[in-house]
Amino acid sequence: MSSLYQINANPVPDWTPPPPPDTSTVLTGRYCRLEPLVAEKHAALLFRSFVGHDHVWDYLSYGPFSSSAQYHRWVRETETASDPQFYAIRNGDSGAFEGVASFLRIAPKAGSIEVGHINFSPALQRTRAGTEAIYQMMTWAFDAGYRRFEWKCDALNMGSRRAAQRLGLSYEGVFRQATVVKGRNRDTAWFAAIDQEWPALKEAFGAWLNPSNFDADGKQIESLADLTRLVRVADDPALNGAAHH
Repeated sequence: MSSLYQINANPVPDWTPPPPPDTSTVLTGRYCRLEPLVAEKHAALLFRSFVGHDHVWDYLSYGPFSSSAQYHRWVRETETASDPQFYAIRNGDSGAFEGVASFLRIAPKAGSIEVGHINFSPALQRTRAGTEAIYQMMTWAFDAGYRRFEWKCDALNMGSRRAAQRLGLSYEGVFRQATVVKGRNRDTAWFAAIDQEWPALKEAFGAWLNPSNFDADGKQIESLADLTRLVRVADDPALNGAAHH
């Protein structure tokens, strides 16, 4: 007699774990460029985009940094890590490095990879370049053979929760008392997209990023949230169905 597991199992034929990200990989899109984070090349430029905007560090376990030298030291200590693997994001419109993001919790055997440590300066927030940066990371992950692309954030960070949903990642719940950050409790909200959803999400991103989707002032005509709505299998109830841009 077959066991219940055998009856309900979903075979993954010819599964081959994908490779981890290559620390020399550069991701280039129409509106942005992601380069492996290097202190000597990027730290001073990134600090310049963050300075005066201490709120961008609120939900991260580190920062804000009091000086360019302090941030440079942090980048130098971080740049050699393979997990998390950080990228500096160059905004093609301004030509400036205005944010960072990383791959982390890289688990090739499980086919799972996460995007995190996302820190966009105000200049990069709500821009085509910022959206395309995450799209480039999703594209690399699914093209490499990953089955699951994760996004996790502090449950209090409603901006991050809205961003995840807008990008087409499905809500998977909240892990209560997941950790302690800067002396306070953090509940963690989970979102993810899987490989079966990627073709439709890729089409949605392609439509949104197309120059024809923006008017002469650079304002979107059709929102990404509308384009990804039919792909998401679960929306975040804390957002009451709302997503923006």
